[in-house]
Formats: sequence, structure tokens, C-alpha cells
Amino acid sequence: MSLSVELRGVTKTYGPVRALVGVNARFEGGRVSVIEGANGSGKSTLLSILGTLARPTLGEVDHGALGKTNAEVRAVLGWVGHETLAYGDLSGRENVMLAAKLRGIEAERGWREACERFDLASFGDRPIRTYSRGQRQRIAVAKALVHAPSLVLLDEPTAGLDARSTERLERVVREEAKRGAVVILVTHDPAFARVGDVHVRLERGRVVS
Repeated sequence: MSLSVELRGVTKTYGPVRALVGVNARFEGGRVSVIEGANGSGKSTLLSILGTLARPTLGEVDHGALGKTNAEVRAVLGWVGHETLAYGDLSGRENVMLAAKLRGIEAERGWREACERFDLASFGDRPIRTYSRGQRQRIAVAKALVHAPSLVLLDEPTAGLDARSTERLERVVREEAKRGAVVILVTHDPAFARVGDVHVRLERGRVVS
């Protein structure tokens, strides 16, 4: 079954501020969609609405086969935002294993697969609070993808990553799309943006291309 998310006339306001204005867009499974635009153009707001973390003021969002309720969509969601949302006193291993367990995945298997996929072995047993920004980001992505989500939302996922880790993330993003997931990411990194099959540009909350 082909997965997709569609926005129809989505507007989001915060008081007098219009973060999104009449957005119509469709994001298909099996493709990497990149949302581009300047700071304040509405990119993160759009991701929040796609991930059911915010509700549109006007318009509607159709998640199709991903789920009819917020709970159903969140069960198949992999989210990486500006915060790593990891427990600082736990190790990377413990954070990933906890995420796996909460998603119904056998914890050791979840860690083993994530460790290999994201090259976490050299620092995985240290507390998160001792990590560099890039190491925390690798754990955040590993946690988000541990359950093979059908909807993958990544907000500036290359933050803190070196060139080698960015290349690895690009391969991972393509793998997620290849297995049929709806993959949508926001990035200011023009080199990383090339991973996209579809590019949606926002200006002042409006889709312009």
C-alpha cells in the first residue's frame, strides 16, 4: 500500500502572526521530500502539523493509511527536532534501548542494529551529557528510526554532524525512503538537500515552488 500525507488549504496562525497560509502539498512514500526556505518561512511549523504536534487553524491534513487519529499517526512516526530528547544521565545505549522497548522492539536488537547503522560503539556506553553535539544528534536519529517508522520527519538533522556522519545520514535517509516510508526533512545545508527527490519551498508561510 502506497503511503502519503496531504495538506489541503492549511493555514496556521499564532495570534496576529500567520506562520502558514493556504498550504496545499502532497508527500508520497518512497520519496525524500525537502522543505526549503529562509528562517521564519514556516518550515518547522509545517513539520509540527505533519507530525500531529500542532493543529492547523484552517484546512485539513490527511494522513491516509498512516492513521486516522493522532495516536495512530504517532505510533508510526519517527521525529528528529531541534532537541535530542535524550536522558542525559543515561548512556546512548540505554536511550536507544528504552526507545526500542517503548515501540515494542526487543531492546538489545534495537541497540545492535542502531549501533551498526550509526557507528555508535565508540561512545554508546557513556552518559549522553558527555557527548558532543554530533554524537547526541546520531543518538537522536537512531532513536527516531529504531522502530522503522512509516512517517519520518527530520528538522535540521545534520546539525553538529561532520562530513562522514552526514554522508552516513544521507544513506540512511535514502534507505528509509526505499522501504516505502514518507520522508520529509528541513535543512539549510545545500549539499545535504541534494538527497531530496522533491523540493518544496516556503516563503512567508506560502508554498512558492
